[in-house]
Amino acid sequence: MKRRTLIKGMAVALPSLYLSPALGSNLFGSQLLNEPIAKGPFEPTWESLQNYQTPEWYRDAKFGMWAHWGPQCEPEAGDWYARAMYEEGSWQYKLHLQKYGHPSKFGFKDVINVWKAENWNPEELVSLYKNAGAQYFMALANHHDNFDLYDSKYQKQWNSTKVGPKKDLIGGWAKAAKHNGLPFGVSVHASHAWRWYEVAQRSDKSGPFAGIPYDGKLTKADGKGQWWDGLDPQALYAQDHPLSQRSLEDNSIHSQWGWENGAYPPTQAYIDKFYNRTIDLINKYDPDVVYFDDSQFPLWPISDAGLRIAAHLYNKSIKEHGEVRAVINGKILNENQRKAMVWDIERGQANEIEPLPWQTDTCIGNWHYQRSLYEHNGYKTAKTVIQTLVDIVAKNGNLMLNIPVRGDGTIDEKERKVVEGIGKWMKANSESIYATRPWKIFGEGPAQDAASKLNAQGFNEGKGKPFTSQDIRFATKNDILYATAMGWPEDGKLVVKSLARGKEYFPKEIQKIEWLPTKQPLSFERNQDGLVISLPEKTSDEFNYANVVKIFS
Repeated sequence: MKRRTLIKGMAVALPSLYLSPALGSNLFGSQLLNEPIAKGPFEPTWESLQNYQTPEWYRDAKFGMWAHWGPQCEPEAGDWYARAMYEEGSWQYKLHLQKYGHPSKFGFKDVINVWKAENWNPEELVSLYKNAGAQYFMALANHHDNFDLYDSKYQKQWNSTKVGPKKDLIGGWAKAAKHNGLPFGVSVHASHAWRWYEVAQRSDKSGPFAGIPYDGKLTKADGKGQWWDGLDPQALYAQDHPLSQRSLEDNSIHSQWGWENGAYPPTQAYIDKFYNRTIDLINKYDPDVVYFDDSQFPLWPISDAGLRIAAHLYNKSIKEHGEVRAVINGKILNENQRKAMVWDIERGQANEIEPLPWQTDTCIGNWHYQRSLYEHNGYKTAKTVIQTLVDIVAKNGNLMLNIPVRGDGTIDEKERKVVEGIGKWMKANSESIYATRPWKIFGEGPAQDAASKLNAQGFNEGKGKPFTSQDIRFATKNDILYATAMGWPEDGKLVVKSLARGKEYFPKEIQKIEWLPTKQPLSFERNQDGLVISLPEKTSDEFNYANVVKIFS
C-alpha cells in the first residue's frame, strides 16, 4: 500500500460488457467465467454502477477497525515484506538474510510455511474493537503476496487452510464479527501480484550469491524432496512471464500500478483466476464491505473483471436484503466513479465536505506488523486517532483503522493501550460521531488553513499544522449541533466564531448547551465575535484533546 500514480483519460461510461455467464465474450476479449454474476438491476458497466447509493448503515457507522494481517506479519518487519525481501540491499532484505537465509534458498513461500498464527483469538480481538467503538470490522482476505487467507476454491494450494496456519482465517473473523453484531468486510489486494512479485525473478548483483536466481521462477517440478513437494510456486508468485519495462528499478511499480507505462500485461488465465477467487470469497463469506487496494477496480482498465465483481456484489445484496447493503471501497476515483463505489483515501483525508460519503483508511503503525515501531514507541496515540475521526466525520467520511497484528495472531500491549484509549473517549462522546451528518461548514480554525493537499490516493496525513483548541469541527443529528474543540482553551472559554450572533450559519436562537460526556448544562454568551462557552472545570487530561459540546436551538 504505497504511492501510485493517477491513470489519466479514463473512460467512465462503457457499453454493456455482459453476456451470458456461461457463454460468449466481452469487449476485453475474455471468455466469460464459470462463476456467474448474480441477476439484478446492476450490469458490469460504469454507467450502470453509478446508480449505486451508499447504504445508511455505513453512513451511520463512521468508524471501523481492520486486521490487515497475513504471512507478511510473521517477520515483524513492516509492509510489503514479500516484495522488499527480494530487493537487494533493502533493510528488509538484510533482515531476511539474518533471520531466514538467502531468498534463493528461503523465499516468501517458505515464510508462509513457518507462519502458524498459533495464538490467534478472533473473538477476543473483535470484541475488543467493538468495545472501542468500532461499528464494522474488516479483515485482510489476501495481499499483494497472492496468498488467500480463507478456504479458497481457486487458490487451492496457496491458502491458509493448506499452508501455514492451516486455518480458515476469514471464516474465523467473519464468525467473530457476526457474534459481535458487526458488519463484516474483506480487503482484496491480490490483483497486483503479477507485477508486484517481479522482484522474485531477480538475483543478487554482488556478494557470495551473485547471479543465483531468487525463487520466483521455481516450478512444481523443482519441489521434489522439499517441504513444498507437490505445490506449484507459480500458483503463488505468478512469475512465468517476462519482466515489465524498468522492472529492475524498485520504485517503477508505482508508475505502473494501473497497468500502464510498460507494465507487462497479465494473461487472461491470471485475470480469470482473480475474478473467480473474489466471487468465491463473496459467495462464501457474505461480506458487507469489499475494499479493493486498486486505482478504481482491480485490473481496470485492461479488464472488466472488477466491474463484474461489483455488479455481482450489488445484485447479490439486493437479492438477500431487498436493497444494496454492500459497500465497495476503491481509490483514485473521478467524480463519476465515486458514484459507483465509496471513495477511499489512504493515510489522508479530504480537505472539505465531500458531497458523497467517503472513507479514510489508516493505521496506528505500519500496515503489516513492524517490531521496531513497538520498540521505539512509534504508534499513533489515541489522541491522534480521535482527532482524525472527528475531522473526517465533519467532512462526510468514515475512518477505517488498522491495528497491526503480530505473526502469532495477537496485538501488543502498547497497541492495546491505544485501542482502550479510543474506547474511553468513544464511550463518553460517540453520540457526536454515530449517525451524524455534516453541517453547513465542517469547522473553523488555523489547522485547515495549512492543510496538505491529497497526493495520488491520499498521503496528506500529518502534514498540516497540529490541532489546537481553536480548531473546531461540526456535526449534526436531527436539530442538534455538535461542536468539538481539538484541545482545551487555557482560560476554559471555548470561542466558536462561526456561531457569532448575526452569522448566516446559525440564525436561530441557542436555547441550551450541554457538556456531552456528562450532559451538564453550560453557561454561554453569544455576541458579534462568536459564541463563548464556559467549559466545566478541567478534571483530567484524558479527553481534553477533543471536547464536545451539544448545542440546542
